[in-house]
This record gives sequence, C-alpha cells and structure tokens, in this order.
Amino acid sequence: MHRTEPPMIVIAVCLAGLAGFVDALAFTSLGGFFASFMSGNTTRLGVGLGTGNGGVAMTAGALILSFVSGVILASVVARMAGRRYPAAVMTVVTLLLFLAAIVAAVAPGPIVLLLLASAMGVENGVFNRDGEVSIGLTYMTGSLVRMGQKLGNALMGDADRWDWVPYLALWLGFAAGVVFGAASQLRWGWDALWLAGAVSTALTVALARLGRRAA
Repeated sequence: MHRTEPPMIVIAVCLAGLAGFVDALAFTSLGGFFASFMSGNTTRLGVGLGTGNGGVAMTAGALILSFVSGVILASVVARMAGRRYPAAVMTVVTLLLFLAAIVAAVAPGPIVLLLLASAMGVENGVFNRDGEVSIGLTYMTGSLVRMGQKLGNALMGDADRWDWVPYLALWLGFAAGVVFGAASQLRWGWDALWLAGAVSTALTVALARLGRRAA
C-alpha cells in the first residue's frame, strides 16, 4: 500500500468497510456462510465433506466458485476498460449488489448469497497492479500479517516507521463494516442491501472522478 496515493487508500478503507457490511449481512441471514471470507467458506466446505453434510459442502463450494467467478469477471473488465478500470470494475460491483437487493426482495435465499459472493470477488479487482490484486479488500489476514511485519520493522528502527498504519486502517474499516452490517440486518433485514448498493454507487462515482483527474 506504500505505493498507493492517499485518496485511493481512503477508498480502499471504505471498500473494506463495504465488504465487511456485506459479509455480516450474509453471515447473519443465511446460516453462517460468508460472502467475502473464502477461508471461512473453505473451512465449512471441508467440515461438510468430513462430516458427510452434503448440503453445507455444496453451499460453501458454490460460494467459492461464485467468488472466483467474480474475480475472473473483474480481470476481464479491468483489461477492457484500460486506465480507468477501477470505476468500471466498481460499476459491476454496484450492479451485482443492486441485483442481489432486488432478488432478496422477491425471493430471499441462497441465490442472494451467490450474487453477493460474486460482487465481493469483483471488488477485489478494484486495486490491480500488473494484472494482480495489489490490495486485498475482503480478506484481512493478509492485512494483519503485513501490519505485524511493518510494526516489527519499525521496532527494529526502519525509517518507514508508520507503514503499518494503512493496514490497520484497512482492518478497522472492515471491522466497522461488519458491526454496521450486523446492526443493519437486525433492524432492516435484507432491505439493508439497498444501503450497500447506495454506498457502492458513491464509491463508484468517487473512483470515476479520481480517474478523470489522473487522466
């Protein structure tokens, strides 16, 4: 993240918050599965297979495939969009979130969760450098590891003693999104997805404006 401009770091923290919000909605609404945390779904897949619970294994596997499909879609969109790819990728995220909100209003169930997992897979393509994800927005283990490494380096006297702060901010953004998502689900249920779509729209606009300034 040290090569990322400050405005984009703020966007990254907001996107992590959106991922946490969506993850909390999915987890609290549909049996403890995740929309963005694929390590958790992989554990559920393994446990389902190990205990002979085919329903759990199938759901977890479908979510993992949906997430990966979203990542693939983001890569294709980014390559087609060129230099302004972040806004293009984020537009796809927004469309998927609104589609999930519409489906949730008509037929809440596993299809909503699959759409959310796809949206979170796409979101990870917003920060792409040389064809690879440069900032992980939906999985915080990597951010915590990097924060610990940077803190260790700072304690050893490295000049860049504050490099750990962006990683902490990313984790805090995700955690705050989870708290807000859980509270929103408790109050509004699946209707909270419309709020996720609205936030995603605002972030898409912000990325488009930053893209125009850079151009």
